[in-house]
Amino acid sequence: MNKSYIEFRKQRDFSSILSDTFGFIRNEFKPFIKTIFNIAGPAIVIFMLSLAAYNYVAGDILNFTSFNEPSLNSTSIVVTIVTVIIYFISAIAAYILTAATVLFYIKSYVDNKGIIDPSEIKSSVYKSFWSFFGLSFLKGITLMIATMLCVLPVFYAMIPMAIVFSVYVFEPKRSTSDAFSQSFTLANADFWTAFGVFIVLGIIYYILAMVFSIPSVIYALISTGVFSGEIDPANLNTFSADPVVIVLNVFNTFFQFLLNIILMVAGAVIYFHLHEKVNFTGTYDRISEIGKSED
Repeated sequence: MNKSYIEFRKQRDFSSILSDTFGFIRNEFKPFIKTIFNIAGPAIVIFMLSLAAYNYVAGDILNFTSFNEPSLNSTSIVVTIVTVIIYFISAIAAYILTAATVLFYIKSYVDNKGIIDPSEIKSSVYKSFWSFFGLSFLKGITLMIATMLCVLPVFYAMIPMAIVFSVYVFEPKRSTSDAFSQSFTLANADFWTAFGVFIVLGIIYYILAMVFSIPSVIYALISTGVFSGEIDPANLNTFSADPVVIVLNVFNTFFQFLLNIILMVAGAVIYFHLHEKVNFTGTYDRISEIGKSED
């Protein structure tokens, strides 16, 4: 059975944005996930391994019973710093490669009417890595400043920052700075619809993240003696270095990382909705195609 093609370049209402976001993921799930892991997989693996290593060494350095052993702690501090550096670099690389793969996959899907070119996607992702890095930096600074100002600026800034990568990918003639400024212009076209969609998706994300964290919470309560009412301070000292805890934390982070893909796809769907509302390019293209078919 042929998969139904989802037209991105059109205006949508609130429910259509949500349904097309999940519809695209459902229809393209296997090739979509395969492409993401083929390109971003190595960075994601390093990210997860460094997270596990960080949890382990952090558990050692936070063990207050070892403060009487300066040599052990100095070594632990050095190892922790190195691990944290690897952790942050791999996390940034995994996020950028995943976001770029998602958006260039959608671009290939749109340009070729539902047919993707994995080699073209891979090439585009690697070529745009540093541009995505620059946009990520601008995005982070913007959200940080908005957070420092007040709650309301954050709510406003979250919409243009959610589509800024899409502007860069789907409008290839724009530079990173142009994409950044254009994201604010597009966000004003239908701010409240986009805002409502991200609020709903944020709630869904939070609920699913809570569900995935249930095993970790249950194990933590059992291993620290909360259920039995006998809390052992020694257990608390070594808890974060517990291999089971580390594995559960890594799986939690991995599933939350995958859930971010939903927000990335939604950002692309919202971008096309806002772009069509302002420019009508998809509408004009479909009209021209009708004229060609009649000829």
